Amino acid sequence: MAMSSSIDDIQQAFRAACAGVQTTADLQAVRDRFLSRKHGLVTALVKSVAERAPDERRTFGAAANALKQEIERTLDARAVELSADAPVAGAVDVTLPGRVPAAGRRHPITQVQEKIERIFRGMGYQVVCGPELEDDWHNFEALNMPAEHPARDMQDTLYLASPVAAPGGGKPATLLRTHTSGMQIRYMQANPPPVRIIAPGRVYRRDDFDATHTPMFTQVEGLVVAEGISLGDLKGTLQAFADQFFDAQVAIRFRPSFFPYTEPSAELDVQCQGCRGAGCGLCKHTGWLEVLGCGMVHPAVFEAVGYDPEKYTGFAFGMGIERMALRLYGIDDIRMFYENDLRFLEQVPR
Repeated sequence: MAMSSSIDDIQQAFRAACAGVQTTADLQAVRDRFLSRKHGLVTALVKSVAERAPDERRTFGAAANALKQEIERTLDARAVELSADAPVAGAVDVTLPGRVPAAGRRHPITQVQEKIERIFRGMGYQVVCGPELEDDWHNFEALNMPAEHPARDMQDTLYLASPVAAPGGGKPATLLRTHTSGMQIRYMQANPPPVRIIAPGRVYRRDDFDATHTPMFTQVEGLVVAEGISLGDLKGTLQAFADQFFDAQVAIRFRPSFFPYTEPSAELDVQCQGCRGAGCGLCKHTGWLEVLGCGMVHPAVFEAVGYDPEKYTGFAFGMGIERMALRLYGIDDIRMFYENDLRFLEQVPR
């Protein structure tokens, strides 16, 4: 092989091979092909210098070394290019499709409370809030529950001071409110009739934490006072509320009950939305779901706040928001709302 042709052939072969390099693996393969110590084409070319005629060795050796240096420079430059194009660890690959971020949402209990508030605001009710720390008079006495009244046993109270008022008319007992009914008293003390309010908020009782009870829960109390308010007004209001809350025309029924601050008193049931009254596990095969307590305001409550019970009548109702959420979503364990399990919370409709 002539000196120039052999060098030119290797040079052309290298340039063709280098043109196809796309990865570092390709580059290493080209490097091995031409510069490998055992089988490299350029390495063999340099070793063949000793076999040349004495008058060719200097010229051939210089050309072979020049080719080797050219190939090394070219391979090193290509390696730098490939390194610059390689992705940096931890860098964002802008060619990847975007990721949809997880969207937060309000807690199911908050959603149910807001739904109840929207319904009653639409009926012209005012939403009022009050203190969670309450005194014995607003929580019990003014609601026709004196110290010896057996109804107090129905609400196992968390006192922050002695349940007996200090002697000589001292500061009354302080407690965590057992219902938001105290806001009815506070509002009537500060405002003359007519009254149309609901009072949502957290309440506290010494209950066990089980499938249907919790020591802290959320309640909504409602109160309407004016001249000529009747039991028919109460029934019509609660029918309208049930139809909107359950997003359907639902049957309701009243069952006689007892509350010291209303007379007569009743429990309100709605037809089970799971079975449409046929009977299922949700309604314990009765076809009905208990949702709230209600009744006509007791005259003793009006007397406590200075309203004339001969002139004014009114009705009141109260419901637990957690219980309403159980009914709305068909859930049978109240603890699921408080365990912060995203697998459950993400399944609750917005």
